[in-house]
Amino acid sequence: MMKVLLLKDANDDGGQDPYIRELGLHGLEATLIPVLSFEFLSLPTFSEKLSRPEGYGGLIFTSPRAVEAVELSLEQNGKSEAWKTSLREKWNAKPVYVVGNATASLVNKLGLAAEGEGSGNAEKLAEWICSRIPMESIVVYQKVPHPGIQRNLDSYYSEQGIPASITFFSPSGLAHSLQHIQELSGSGFHQIKFAAIGPTTARALAAQGLPVSCTAERPTPQALAAGIWTALQPHSC
Repeated sequence: MMKVLLLKDANDDGGQDPYIRELGLHGLEATLIPVLSFEFLSLPTFSEKLSRPEGYGGLIFTSPRAVEAVELSLEQNGKSEAWKTSLREKWNAKPVYVVGNATASLVNKLGLAAEGEGSGNAEKLAEWICSRIPMESIVVYQKVPHPGIQRNLDSYYSEQGIPASITFFSPSGLAHSLQHIQELSGSGFHQIKFAAIGPTTARALAAQGLPVSCTAERPTPQALAAGIWTALQPHSC
């Protein structure tokens, strides 16, 4: 069975990661190694903005972490009850946009109706939204290297060897892991099929001079698994 390495966040609900499950259905043995950790920022300011739905035309969630920031900011600033009794309803009267199904699912758990998950990537969603509303953004988390990335990669390579394919899920994930992967892979580095979850990550790979064997047509387990499976076929271009 061909081995596939996924450099992405772990599944938050504790269950099997859907990407690992889908790749397994395609006969690929996938391992997940987190390359990024997250630090939440500006949560008191975020809570104040969430308390003033009348000041905004809607919400845009760019990732599951942004949804998690809502819960944390409300909880830490004593606004959880106000969210349930009034704020949630007021925000629900406005459009709530998301990128991707995973973010949409978490937004729904907040009690909000999400739209836009079918857009496929942030660029397409942004083009659609910007033609309709002015925007204000707030940064509520930052990405930092996962503290265990080198140790986890060392363990993977020592136990399983060089993977047939490696998938990157963000440009920052690529930046924090590429050098160590090159060192561990040695002369076998150029035999690896590199995959990207979307066009932004694919461009980051190309900027590093790496061939992109697969860019998922959509950021879903099914699209990625199909793309990697095709890329790993003996006569695949």
